Formats: sequence, C-alpha cells, structure tokens
Amino acid sequence: MDEEITDAYVPADMAKRAEASAIRKANRNFISSFFLAVQAGSFIAFGSALFTFVVHDSELGVGLTKLIGGMCFSLGLVLVIIAGADLFTGDTLMVMACYSRKIKVRQMLRSWVFVFLGNLAGALAIVGLVYFSGHWFNGTSAIGAKALAIANHKVNLTFTQAFTSGILCNILVCLAIWLCYSSRSVTDKILSILFPITAFVAMGFEHSIANMYFIPAGLLLKGNPDIVGMLHGANLSNLTLSGFLMKNLLPVTIGNMVGGAFFVGTIYWILYLRKPIKTGEHL
Repeated sequence: MDEEITDAYVPADMAKRAEASAIRKANRNFISSFFLAVQAGSFIAFGSALFTFVVHDSELGVGLTKLIGGMCFSLGLVLVIIAGADLFTGDTLMVMACYSRKIKVRQMLRSWVFVFLGNLAGALAIVGLVYFSGHWFNGTSAIGAKALAIANHKVNLTFTQAFTSGILCNILVCLAIWLCYSSRSVTDKILSILFPITAFVAMGFEHSIANMYFIPAGLLLKGNPDIVGMLHGANLSNLTLSGFLMKNLLPVTIGNMVGGAFFVGTIYWILYLRKPIKTGEHL
C-alpha cells in the first residue's frame, strides 16, 4: 500500500494549483460564476457582521480588540474556501494563468465582473436580512451604533488612504489563498487563512467585498435617529451612496486589484511559472 502523503505542497506546485484554479474559473458559465460569487459575498458579510458584534462592547485595549475581531472576521474566508465560493479579491490571482497564456485577458476580466457583481449581491442580501432581523437594535442598539461608526470611518478616508489600504489588504488576503494551495486538509486550510486575515483586519486595511456589507449597513442605520444620536454629533455627511461608491469602493477595489494581481500573482508567476522548473530542483 502506498504511503499517504501529508507534507504540504511546495511553492512550485502551489503555483501550478493556482494556475489550474484560474483556468477553471475562467471557463465557468455565467450562472455558476454569479451564484458562487453570491455565496462568497454573503460569507464575507457574515464575517463582517460577526466582527462588528464581537468588537462593539469590548473593554480590552484597541490592539487586542482588533486582534480578536480579525480572528472572528476570518470566518468569511474560511467559508469561502472550505464551503466553495468565488471571491473577487482572491480571483485577482487569475493573472497567473493569464501570463502563462492558459486563459485570455477577456476571460479573466469577464470573470472578475461577474464575480464582483455577485459578491455585491450576496453582501447586500445579508445587510437586508441583518437589518430585518433586528440584530443591530438588540439591547441598547450599541451594535448598530458600532456598525454606523465603522461605515462612517470608511467613507472619510482619503483616496490615497483607501487605495493603499486596499493594496495592503489584498496582499494579505491573496497570501492566505496562496497558502491554501499548499494545504492537503481542511485543518491546513483554516490555519493558512487565520493569520493573514487576522493581520489585515487588526491593522485596519480595506477589503472591497467586506465594505459591501459595512457601508450599506451604515447607510441603512443613518436613518435611525436613536442610533445616530449614540455617535454624539459625528459628521455623517460623507455617508451617502456616492460616498460609498466613489470615496471608498472605487479606490479600495483598485487597490485590492493591485495588491493581489501584482504583489502576489505577478511575483509568484515570475518566481515559479515564468520558466519550467528543472527536474529535481527543489523550490
């Protein structure tokens, strides 16, 4: 009987697995791509909702609060990877197959558009369900006040802050996905996800799909005078649909694309797929 292999895949094999995943995604039909993306958007929204609940009344220091919140937010990507879904920020790694000419640029861009829209639909669906569930209004409505404060902070970033924060976020998100390509078990995948995702959340970097939950949640809560009053006169003038789309989602999405496609996908393609690995060479 052959001995079961339990060692992690080495980076050269990880690159091939990433490339194969990109080929599968590029050749999916619209229905499959869109609904897998809806799932991913809803999964990230669940992680975002859990983050908000956990940090809203923490009496720990800021660092520990965000650390614990980041661990809770990791639920979103765990669900995406283990349950199976399609996340726009992770799909920026499809550039690896594009460079190798295994897929065409138009296939990659079409997939990105379908997945981005599906992620948005999934996230907005969870926003609506959370709103009607009354979750934000439990007790003293402190959960809702925290959700509103998070949204307001995000729409008050400068373009440069949102863009660079988006780059830094998706470097870590794509590194989490890259590490998953080394995995042979569910446990391996969860551990691969936990540390990079906790890091980006704890440091306050910006994730476009998570913001599809956070900011629309704030837009809904802005209409509740009791919750607005709990922010003690905070300026909510930028918390509008335009503020969501132009002051946050646009720069963060561009930053996420640069962070994932260039700093992770392009670099690892150069290292492991640009030329054949020599037989017997260990990387």
